[in-house]
Amino acid sequence: MKKVVWGVLSTAKIGLDLVLPAMRASPLVELRAIASRSLASAQRAASALDIARAYGSYEELIADPEIEAIYNPLPNHLHVPLTLQAAAAGKHVLCEKPVALTAAEAQALRAAAQGVRIEEAFMVRHHPQWQRVRELVRAGRIGTPRAVQVFFSYFNDDANNIRNQRAIGGGALYDIGCYAILSGRYLFDGEPQRAIALVDRDPALGTDRTTSALLDFGAGRQLSFTVSTQACRYQRVNVVGTQGRIEIEIPFNAPRGGAMRIALDDGGALDGSAFDRHRRRRIFVPLRRPHHPQRPRRSSRCLARRGHSVGAPRSQGRARHRPARPHPGRLSRRLQGRLRDGP
Repeated sequence: MKKVVWGVLSTAKIGLDLVLPAMRASPLVELRAIASRSLASAQRAASALDIARAYGSYEELIADPEIEAIYNPLPNHLHVPLTLQAAAAGKHVLCEKPVALTAAEAQALRAAAQGVRIEEAFMVRHHPQWQRVRELVRAGRIGTPRAVQVFFSYFNDDANNIRNQRAIGGGALYDIGCYAILSGRYLFDGEPQRAIALVDRDPALGTDRTTSALLDFGAGRQLSFTVSTQACRYQRVNVVGTQGRIEIEIPFNAPRGGAMRIALDDGGALDGSAFDRHRRRRIFVPLRRPHHPQRPRRSSRCLARRGHSVGAPRSQGRARHRPARPHPGRLSRRLQGRLRDGP
């Protein structure tokens, strides 16, 4: 299959550190050009990533006849104008989130997508753990989905950071609230019908530093979320249905390389400890099959707490013992330790 020839607008950190290395690893992508308002900056990035061409303006790259698709990771206020320019030049565009700042801008992009493809660069739609969660929801593993709850926060009060500049699309809702809204749309397979929000603005910066919202997706389905740019770093997604719950531990900044875990909870314990009453063990849905799916690995903390000499052969520790199976409503100390430490 022929590779798609790509050009990149800007030397933004998200592109250089995350997106472009992944694109280079794809057999379907050829990164041929990168542009910046500074030619020197573009040349440095091109040299570091082995990209053939560097341009000192975005317009020069868009005008390159050999470029078939554009990746646009520019600041939020430049998403729409540069994407429209690229589409008018016949280029497909992958634009970073949020793809637009207003509904009118989004409609302009839709009208421009005639003969070209314009897509918002949300990893949620393509990440294996999110695809697995939607499979579980669609398969009825938690019954009828009723609620999606999202919390996403980090701390950044630097006035010079573009995320804190209101005039160019800064603030919690535009930066990370879009992830929360997409979570509901993706998992409910629908669109919100109405919404209400509470916003706290930074008195000096003017941006929304904390935003909470409740969205109605109809048929008894609700999305609730809180996002903040001035709170401790944390993220979590819960999907709650009539018969169970799914928890995504690291939903938006999943580490690259390793297997991810998705916790399933059948509601058998009020502490939400993902205890399945039928299989008598914690349930996780790994993206990679574990070596011993029926026998979770014990952590060093758990072994030390039980009297093992960590790292010693089994013969030097305590004798092999099969733990009793507790009633699902009453978890033994042994099982509580396993639930706390994980497999």
